[in-house]
Amino acid sequence: MRRLALPGIVAAAAVGVLALLAFGVFGQGASSSIDAQVARGSYPPDPDAHLALPVLGGRGTQTLASYRGKVVVVNVFASWCAPCQAEAPLLSAEQRVLAKHDATLVGVTYLDSPISSEQFVRQYHVDYPVLRDVTGSFARGLGIDGVPETFVINRQGRIQALRRYPVTAAWLKATLTPILAEGS
Repeated sequence: MRRLALPGIVAAAAVGVLALLAFGVFGQGASSSIDAQVARGSYPPDPDAHLALPVLGGRGTQTLASYRGKVVVVNVFASWCAPCQAEAPLLSAEQRVLAKHDATLVGVTYLDSPISSEQFVRQYHVDYPVLRDVTGSFARGLGIDGVPETFVINRQGRIQALRRYPVTAAWLKATLTPILAEGS
């Protein structure tokens, strides 16, 4: 009986390894798909471009498609996020640079209360448009699983760069300089 047990255990282990491999290959979501496309230089269109999001502190909604023809740096953040708080002054300064190049930063709050988001905007002197992802559907479309995350959408509405953790001045300069130079 022991002779049959060993092949059975080996077969069960092999099936388990194959199941994990299949899960890893087929379980990749939008995050890895967008990341992989950008890494290959095959810039995917913004999947959420036409999703109307409420404007923070205002009335109505806005879409990212309304910025077509401009470079748009989309920063997804939350008021309770310490790394988001740390990068906020850098992003506010970057907005002044972007405005000189017919480009803009757009903040998108991620499952955050309007009051907390408005306090964040005031505290960190955010002077660029901020939209609210009330349901999380915007974030899901981009494969976001945490904040902050930043996406650079080129003038053609395609995601040309992304960063799934806080931005730095060096990253912004290295990433945005060539993108802003294209088609200007």
